[in-house]
Amino acid sequence: MTANKLRYEKYHPQLEKIIENVEKVMVGKREATELSIIALLTGGHILLEDVPGVGKTMMVRSIAQSIGAKFNRIQFTPDLLPSDLTGVSIYNQKESEFEFRPGPLMGNIVLADEINRTSPKTQSALLEAMEEQNITVDGITHRLPDPFFVMATQNPIEYEGTYPLPEAQLDRFLLKINMGYPTANEEIQVLSRNERRHPIHELSSVIELDELLAVQEQVKEVYVEESVKYYILDLVGRTRKHSGIYLGVSPRGSLALMKTAQAYALLLDRDFVVPDDIKYLAPFVLCHRVILKPEARFDGYTPEKVILEILERTTVPVLREQKV
Repeated sequence: MTANKLRYEKYHPQLEKIIENVEKVMVGKREATELSIIALLTGGHILLEDVPGVGKTMMVRSIAQSIGAKFNRIQFTPDLLPSDLTGVSIYNQKESEFEFRPGPLMGNIVLADEINRTSPKTQSALLEAMEEQNITVDGITHRLPDPFFVMATQNPIEYEGTYPLPEAQLDRFLLKINMGYPTANEEIQVLSRNERRHPIHELSSVIELDELLAVQEQVKEVYVEESVKYYILDLVGRTRKHSGIYLGVSPRGSLALMKTAQAYALLLDRDFVVPDDIKYLAPFVLCHRVILKPEARFDGYTPEKVILEILERTTVPVLREQKV
């Protein structure tokens, strides 16, 4: 799906601790872990489309435990109501006043499992919380904690009785990824690690939440040269003019690509973005933001194929000075 990823031996020391800690539980999922951390650093959220049983819950739990964050999991069902996510106000007879009972959205890291199985009204409540980072119950606004990260999952093979997310709502997700099945060697390691006890029970935090929030601030200081910004705009502009695309990437997509590139550069312990960061991240950031024309789909095009084609045809800028 993606352009070739450059491998670097040097990582940001605090972020490398998180990755190595998660890998005590997850086998062969380094890329998905890195992308999740990128989203966490930028205050964005991830849509994970994959089959059941590949380790989605374990990965998110591992990240939460690695940073000492509060983790909540929400199983989306057709009868789930918005109040089941946000919480409710209940009258306390002893105190003669209403008190707020928070729902599962009041966590640092939230796994929204099978988001396409619930009604559009409940989906909207989640997406509003993701966008605004607050919820409103009985006219009172409650701020969600920092950091606040949502990984929403949907099953790509079962569509009966589901409510697919509209394109306008897909645009709210910073990245769309999949984990895929492990290789035979990786699955052997999974079996061996779980033979006696699940390794998640042995996992402890390696950094504090305050440290993570400080790293989030460092992301904003990562330098993006003008030529790289124009490279982003060139890529996005081509999605709006492509003959096979009905609806191209919005300005929100341009901003998402720049912010994820800043976080990725910091992950690799750099204080500046290079064009290869953009090339690597573009498929994860842009594919779910384009709508293909029916004739393009009939001809065998997919969003991934179109984005990779655009990447190949777009001139890559040469930075004045690269310190990689």
